[in-house]
Amino acid sequence: MQSRTKSGLPLLASESDENAVTTQIVAIHSPADASFDVRSLLKVVQHIFHPLTDASLIPPILQGKPPQLDALDDYALQSDIPHIHMLHDLSPTISKISTELSCKCSDGEEAHATTMAILGMLSCNSWDSKVAIALAAFALNFGGFCLLTHLHATNNPLAKSIAMLKKHIIIIDDDINMGRHKHEGISNIINTMLDVTDLIVDFQNLLPYDDDQTLLHYTTRVPIAVYWIIRSIVTCASQLSSFMTSNSHLYKHVAASSKLAETWELSSLVHKLNNLQSHLQKQLALCHKHIDDSKQTEAFQALVHLFETSHFDNLKILKALINNKNNPLPLLDGSTKKRVSIDVLGNKIVLLFISHLDLSDQELLILGEMYQESRHESDMFEIPFEVVWLPVVNKTTAPRTEVKQKKLEELQSKMSWHSVCDPWMLEEAVIRYMKEVWHFKKKPILVVLDQHGNVGNLNALHIMWIWGSLAYPFTIAVEEDIWKEQVWGLELLADIFHPLLLTWISEGKYICLYGGEDLEWIRKFTKATHAMANTLHIPLEMIYMGKSNPREKIERNKEAIVSENLSHTLEDVTLIWYFWVRVESMWHSKLQLGHTIESDPMMQEIMTILSFDQCNEGWALIGGGTKEKNKMMVKVKGETFLKCVNECEEWKEKVKEKGVLGAMDDCIKGLQIQIPHHCNHLIVPESNGETTPEKVVCSECGRLMDKFFMYRCTNN
Repeated sequence: MQSRTKSGLPLLASESDENAVTTQIVAIHSPADASFDVRSLLKVVQHIFHPLTDASLIPPILQGKPPQLDALDDYALQSDIPHIHMLHDLSPTISKISTELSCKCSDGEEAHATTMAILGMLSCNSWDSKVAIALAAFALNFGGFCLLTHLHATNNPLAKSIAMLKKHIIIIDDDINMGRHKHEGISNIINTMLDVTDLIVDFQNLLPYDDDQTLLHYTTRVPIAVYWIIRSIVTCASQLSSFMTSNSHLYKHVAASSKLAETWELSSLVHKLNNLQSHLQKQLALCHKHIDDSKQTEAFQALVHLFETSHFDNLKILKALINNKNNPLPLLDGSTKKRVSIDVLGNKIVLLFISHLDLSDQELLILGEMYQESRHESDMFEIPFEVVWLPVVNKTTAPRTEVKQKKLEELQSKMSWHSVCDPWMLEEAVIRYMKEVWHFKKKPILVVLDQHGNVGNLNALHIMWIWGSLAYPFTIAVEEDIWKEQVWGLELLADIFHPLLLTWISEGKYICLYGGEDLEWIRKFTKATHAMANTLHIPLEMIYMGKSNPREKIERNKEAIVSENLSHTLEDVTLIWYFWVRVESMWHSKLQLGHTIESDPMMQEIMTILSFDQCNEGWALIGGGTKEKNKMMVKVKGETFLKCVNECEEWKEKVKEKGVLGAMDDCIKGLQIQIPHHCNHLIVPESNGETTPEKVVCSECGRLMDKFFMYRCTNN
C-alpha cells in the first residue's frame, strides 16, 4: 500500500492527481507586471544554505561536534549581499510566508493545504518568483535555527533565554546521530530544490518567446515543479521544527516513532524533484534548440534578403557572412600571417573558398601557385580580387579540439591568401546558406562575389583549375565565353603540364599521352609505340600521365620510366593529380553551364578520358602531326592500343590516304569489333549543385550505359 501524508493524500501523486493540482495552481496564478531580480534573491538564499555543503559550517546539532563560529563569521563578512532595496520591498512577503511555515508546520497542518495557502499568497508573482520567495522564507527560518543552535551549544545565556521564551528545548548529545542523519536528508532536498529552481528561472527567462505555442508545450510541467518545491519546503520546515519541542522526553518518543516515516518522506520528495529536474532539463534543452532554430531561421532569411538587395560595396555582405561582432580582426592575412579587418576586402572581387578541414596538400599547392601567379599579374585586373578561405566546421558534432585547432593552423600556414581565423565563429545560418543556396556539400567550392557583394558564380573552382587567373573575373558569363573559344585537342587537354608540349606541337610532332599502373604493360607499350614511329618514320614524343590517385606505385613507375628512358613523365605526382582534377573540372564546368553529352561533343571526349582512368588496364591517346587533316586524337584502352601499334605493318599503307591517325582509328575500330570485351565504365564524381546526366553513351560501342550507385572511400 502506498504511504500517505497526514492529509491522507499520497505523497507521490498519480498523474490524474497532479493534473488536478496543476489546474488548481494555474487557476490562482495571475502574475502582475512588477518583477525583481530573482537571481539576486537566490544568491542571498544560497548564502544562508551554504553551510549545509561545508562541513565546517554545519550547525553542531547536525554535525555532532563543537561549533566553529569563526568560519561562519568569515563567510558572512565575505558575502556580498546585493540589491538591498529589492530585499526591503520583498521583506513583508518573505516574513509572512516565514510565519506561515513556522505556525502551520509546528501545528501539524497538512502539507498540501499549507502549500496551496502559500501559493495563494504568491498568486501575483511569476513562477520563478514564487519559488525564490518561498525559499527565502524557509532560509529565514533555517538561518535563525542555525544561529540559535550555534549559540545554544556554547551555553550562551541569551540563546537559552530565547529558547525558553519560544518554549523550545534544543536537543543535543543523545540525539547527535539522529541529527546527522536528518542533516543529510535536509541537505539533499535543499540542494535538489535549488537545482530545480535554477531550471524554472531559466524557463522564465524564455518569457519573450512565450507566445510560441511550441515553447508553451515545453513549459507545461513548470507549475507542478513549483508546487513540489514549495511542498518540499513545507516538509523541511516541519521536520526542522521537530528539532525543538516543549517536552524533550515527548520529542524523543515522537522522534523514535516517526524517524522512518520522515526519512521516507524526504527521500520520496528528493526522488520526485529529481524526476522533475530530469524532465525539465530535457524540455529546457528542447526549448533552447527551438529558440536557436527560430533565431537561425530568422538570420537565414535575413541573409537571403541581404543577398537580394543592392549594395554600394561588398562589406555589408562580407560582415554578415564572417561574424566579426566580437572580433574586429576576424581574418588572417596569409602573406603576413597577421590578423586583419574585413575592410581590406572592400570594393574588391572576393573569391570565397569554402571547404571542410580535409584539404589535400595537392589542392593547396596548385591553388597557391595560381594565386601567386595572379599577384604578379595584378596590373592586368581592372578590379583586384582576393581569395578568402571559409572553413566549415560542425560546432555540434565537431566542437573545437586541440587536434582540430592544430589542423586548422597547419592548413592556414600553407595558404598565401586570406582565411577566417576562427571557423567556429561562423553562424549556423551562414553555414546553412552555404549548403542550401550555394549547394556546398562535401567538395570545396569557390563562390565569386563582385565588388558590390553580388554573386557572380556559385562555383568558379572548376574554371580556376582549368584556366587559373585567365578566367578573371570568374563569372558564369566569362566561363561560357571561354568555352566558346575552345577546340578539343592536345592544347586544351595538356598544354600546361609539360614545358615542351606546345613546342612539339608547333614542330609537327605526334604526341602520345598514356597512363596506368602496370609497369610491365608500360614497358611493352612504350617499346612497341616507339617501334611503330620508326616504322612509319614519324616524330613521336610520349608522356606518362599516371592515374588520378597517384600513390607510391605511380611514383615508382615514374622513376623506372625515367631511369629506363621509356618516355617523358610529368615533373611530380602533384602534376599527375592536377591533370586528372583538371579533366574532371572540365566535366563539372560543362554540367554547371547546362551542357549535356547529347548536345556537346566535347563532353563525350571528356567522359572518355575519365573512363580510361577508372579501368584497371592502361590507356593511351595520340594526336598532333602537321600532315594530319584534322585535330583528331586516337584514344583507346591499353591492350587494344598495344595490339594496334603492334600491327602497324598491316595498316601502314592506309597512312598515305588517311594519315597516321586516320589509319590507326580504322584499325582500332576493327579490333573493337573483332575482340569481345566489356566496354567502359565511368564513375562521375558528385559535385555541388549539379545534376548527374540521365543518359550516357559508351564511347567505344555507342550503346547506352547502365547506371549504378557506387559508394567508394575517397581516402584511397
